[in-house]
Amino acid sequence: MFKFETDAAIERIALGVIDRTLPKADWTHAAHFAAAVWLLRYRRDLTTASAIKGLIVAYNEATGTPNTDTGGYHHTITLASMRAASAHLGAYPETASLHCIANELMASPLGHPDWLLAYWRRETLFSIPARHEWTAPDLAPLPF
Repeated sequence: MFKFETDAAIERIALGVIDRTLPKADWTHAAHFAAAVWLLRYRRDLTTASAIKGLIVAYNEATGTPNTDTGGYHHTITLASMRAASAHLGAYPETASLHCIANELMASPLGHPDWLLAYWRRETLFSIPARHEWTAPDLAPLPF
C-alpha cells in the first residue's frame, strides 16, 4: 500500500491540482483523498459542490482528460468522496499531521477504489445522470 511520508507530499498534490501542474499519472485514488483532506483543512472555499467541480474539471482539461458522459469529472463520486474525507478528517484533532490522516484513510475501507459500491449499485453509480448530478445511494445510506 502507498504511504504518504510528509504533509508536504499532501500539499504538493493539492496545489498541483489547484494550479493544474500535477502530472496526470500522479492523480491516483490516494491522491484524490490526499487533495480532499488538504482542501478541507486549508481551502474550504474550494470544497463546495460547485467549486470542487470547477477545480476538477479544469484540472482534467489541463491534463488532457475530457469531461464527458463516460469519463472525466463524476459529480456523485466526488461529492461522496468529499463527505467521506470530511468525516474522516473530523475524527482527528486539528493539529494531526495530514499525511498520517491520509494514510489512515487509505488503510480504511475508503482506501479501496470500489468502496462506493457498498452504497450504490454499479449501474446507478456509473450512469450518466450520476456523473453529472448528485444521485443518492440506492443500496445503503452513506454513514457520514
